[in-house]
Amino acid sequence: MANDGEFQEQVRQLGKLVAQFDELPDSAAKTAGRELVQLLMEVHGRGLERAMEIVFDAGNFAPGIVDKMGQDPMVGNLLLLYSLHPDEFKTRVQKAIERMRPRLRKLSCTVELEGVHEGAVRVRLSTSGHSCGSSTTDLRSIVEGGMYEFAPDVTSLEVLGLEEPTPAGFVTLESLMGQRLAGNSLGGNFLEREGVD
Repeated sequence: MANDGEFQEQVRQLGKLVAQFDELPDSAAKTAGRELVQLLMEVHGRGLERAMEIVFDAGNFAPGIVDKMGQDPMVGNLLLLYSLHPDEFKTRVQKAIERMRPRLRKLSCTVELEGVHEGAVRVRLSTSGHSCGSSTTDLRSIVEGGMYEFAPDVTSLEVLGLEEPTPAGFVTLESLMGQRLAGNSLGGNFLEREGVD
């Protein structure tokens, strides 16, 4: 049985192959190949749908089993592919946020859901200014990874609040004194007050 990493790599490889296939010139072979893939998808989709029906018909055990299937990285992604996932999109987005909160908290950062609309998700990050040297790239990576783990069908993800802050404690001389540094003709430096002749 493939592990999660191998499965994700297989999904990426499948995506690359489909993209390469779509770039082929139109031909009878391409048409037959597309029909083959569509037929396989329909057969697999019907099989998975029937499996879900059997689980639901099992009675008392069904809710726990269905939840476990939806949370499994491999099975959950397949259920998403065939629109059979037990959780709605917004529920999966909220689960993603709940899952990433403890990790972001360790970096003195909080995350809140701003909005969900037709596959587009907007979240807001807030840092305390002492985010342990975490860069905006690190924080964005945590949010994106966490979101796509639970909701790989997100069509767009907007992360607000990641503007690079001015380093704490750093104040420019110009802002303190209303002055600017200027070089004189001898190559030395002196302070020149703005607006003074």
